[in-house]
Amino acid sequence: MKESGGGGGRKYGALSPCAACKLLRRRCAQDCVFAPYFPADEPQKFASVHKVFGASNVNKMLQELPEHQRSDAVSSMVYEANARVRDPVYGCVGAISSLQQQIDTLQTQLALAQAEVVHMRMRHFSPEGAASAVTTTAAGFPENPSNTTKSLLFSSMDMVEHHHHHHHQTSIGGSLWSC
Repeated sequence: MKESGGGGGRKYGALSPCAACKLLRRRCAQDCVFAPYFPADEPQKFASVHKVFGASNVNKMLQELPEHQRSDAVSSMVYEANARVRDPVYGCVGAISSLQQQIDTLQTQLALAQAEVVHMRMRHFSPEGAASAVTTTAAGFPENPSNTTKSLLFSSMDMVEHHHHHHHQTSIGGSLWSC
């Protein structure tokens, strides 16, 4: 199969239709709107976009966009189509939600670790902490901390609690990484 000097961004001649025309079993015209974005050597790219959006919708979207925006539009469609194939209900929103949940968990863990550092520093530098053993609760916090430690600790914990409740109200549920 010879490459043609072709116009309109065509990479291959009529003997090698683009992935879209091949899947749709039609003749690939020289001015095919799909050809510049769905080359014959990447058939899965168009297959997933076609499965999710449909060829006629993709054709309409590409026709309505200026040529300089089409490549980005195809990249977005391919990304969303692949996400939709993996997660038919939520698509890429599910992946974003899963990542947001991971961020929330890590931020909560970080805030708890920071509160523990404050607790340890206050315990280390307070006169009663250095002179005597401090009885701690099951969570590892002193039963009778000094006022300074208590205020620092609870302000950190309030921040964790506020952050934790605020973000989990909007989460969607189960991890997508288990697919």
